[in-house]
Amino acid sequence: MSTLDGRRVHTRADLMERYGLGRSTLEKWYRERAANGHPEAAGTVGSQLAWDAEAWDRWHAGHTAPPAVPEGLATRDELAERHGLSRHRLKQLWADRAANGHPEPAHRHGKALYWDEAAWTAWYAALAEPAGSPGDLVTLAEAARILGLAQSSATVYAKRPPAGWPAPAREEPLGGGRVRRLYRRADILAYQEQTR
Repeated sequence: MSTLDGRRVHTRADLMERYGLGRSTLEKWYRERAANGHPEAAGTVGSQLAWDAEAWDRWHAGHTAPPAVPEGLATRDELAERHGLSRHRLKQLWADRAANGHPEPAHRHGKALYWDEAAWTAWYAALAEPAGSPGDLVTLAEAARILGLAQSSATVYAKRPPAGWPAPAREEPLGGGRVRRLYRRADILAYQEQTR
C-alpha cells in the first residue's frame, strides 16, 4: 500500500495488484473521468499518479456494482430464456426493428439494453401469431415476415429448402417463367416452432 502525506493512496500498480485490473482499463477510466466520476489524482508517488484509497475504493464499488434495474424490465438473455428463443433470433428481431416494429429499450446501462417485458411479450405474441386462420395461404414474403427472416433468406429457402421447410400448398405460374409459391400459414407456424 502506498502513502502520500501520511494517507493511504493507490497507484496504478497498486490497483492492478489489488483488483486484478489491466493498465489500459485504469487509464481509460481516468481519461473518461468527466463522464464516469472517477476521482482526481491526489498527487504522485515517485513518478506514478496516486489516488486517495478510500475515495477510489468507494468510486470503484459504485462503478462496478450491478445496475439498479427497474421492476418489469428484462435483458435480451432473460427474454431468450423466458420465451424459448435463441439469443441469435433475438438479435435478428432487433436488427430488423424498422420493419417489424420491435420495441425500443426501456432502459440502458452502458452497453446493456433492457426492455419492458410486458410490452415486449405483447409485441412478440402479435408477431409470432399474426392475424389470420391457420388454413390461410400466405406468400413467400408473408412467410418470411412471420418467421422474422430477411426476404432474401426466404427466397433461398424456397429454392434450397432447409430441413423441415414446408412444401408449397399451391404454385401459381407468373409471367417470365416465375412462380408464386403459396404456403399454409399453419405449416409456416409449425416450421417456426421446430426451429426455436
